[in-house]
Amino acid sequence: MEAFHREGRIHVIMQSGLEITFPINGNKRLAGKDHASLNRIEVSPFGLHWPDLDEDLSIEGILAGRYGKQSTNRAAQHGNP
Repeated sequence: MEAFHREGRIHVIMQSGLEITFPINGNKRLAGKDHASLNRIEVSPFGLHWPDLDEDLSIEGILAGRYGKQSTNRAAQHGNP
């Protein structure tokens, strides 16, 4: 697996050739950061880590659309306690 930053998106290429991309906007630790920091990605079988930005994302979360800092509590997302 490899990962890199290009034009405001993170690209993850799996060994199978499947490519997953997601925008850096919406993730407060990635948005607006310099290309060098965004492109310095440590890859593991479980996810991605940006050591300069103190951010970790799991492959499972990325595939589920959770690549930003969003609440996992569905009631809170809809304004319900």
